[in-house]
Amino acid sequence: MITEKIMKLREKLDELINSNADYESIYHVSTELDKLILDYYKERNEMVLKKLIKKEGNV
Repeated sequence: MITEKIMKLREKLDELINSNADYESIYHVSTELDKLILDYYKERNEMVLKKLIKKEGNV
């Protein structure tokens, strides 16, 4: 789900850049993309941490 949002925003950003959109528009989409990427890695790290905790509990 979050990866789909990232891909769509990445495509939108590419379109804005290729169409020579104004700086404000490009910057806005770029910062939104950065936030989504940050959320993606937070979720991913939480999943890895949960797996490690579960694994250590089973040892």
